[in-house]
Amino acid sequence: MLVVEIEKKLGDFALSVLFASESGATVLFGPSGAGKTSIINMIAGLLKPDRGRVMLDGEVLFDDAARIDVPVWRRRIGTVFQEGRLFPHLSVKANLTYGHWMGGHAADPAAFDHAVALLDIGPLLDRRPGKLSGGERQRVAFGRALLMKPRLLLLDEPLASLDAGRKQEILPYLERLRDDAKVPMIYVSHDPAEVKRIATRVVRLEGGKVTATGGVELL
Repeated sequence: MLVVEIEKKLGDFALSVLFASESGATVLFGPSGAGKTSIINMIAGLLKPDRGRVMLDGEVLFDDAARIDVPVWRRRIGTVFQEGRLFPHLSVKANLTYGHWMGGHAADPAAFDHAVALLDIGPLLDRRPGKLSGGERQRVAFGRALLMKPRLLLLDEPLASLDAGRKQEILPYLERLRDDAKVPMIYVSHDPAEVKRIATRVVRLEGGKVTATGGVELL
């Protein structure tokens, strides 16, 4: 279980949120500027809260009162951003195997083959990212994050840079990732149609605060 209880002042914007997430896909839903990406960054350890705590599976990742702030590389959290951020000079296969190394794991052929099959990226292994479509690049980014063997996946609007056709192409793979990989996901989106496909739980945000939590009926 993930428990997030944090506060952060970002210029004139004040973020103060409390929510919990278990299995499946918890979607942080709200308009641009609601604080969704800042929350993702604080869970990942890329941005330090001013106050509060973040706990994952009973481990405290951040607690200002106890002066605990676990570094990013020790949190075992996989993150996928809008652009995928693959290494352009490496092949798809090398980008994927980097996920093992980044997670501090030895090569695991079975896990590699499972991720490749799950995301249907076998035909892409020898290509460089520059030769891939936007949807293909994101599928590789999902695979790299999965091969870190994370306790949690953070997906920050991973479809935002794709056109409608590419989104429809990749949504089934996200559903597979949610259902087959068995890794809890925090998914950021402001697209109701996307949320309805992905979410098992919705945390609705506005102006840096949680306004409601529940199922997709919140949309």
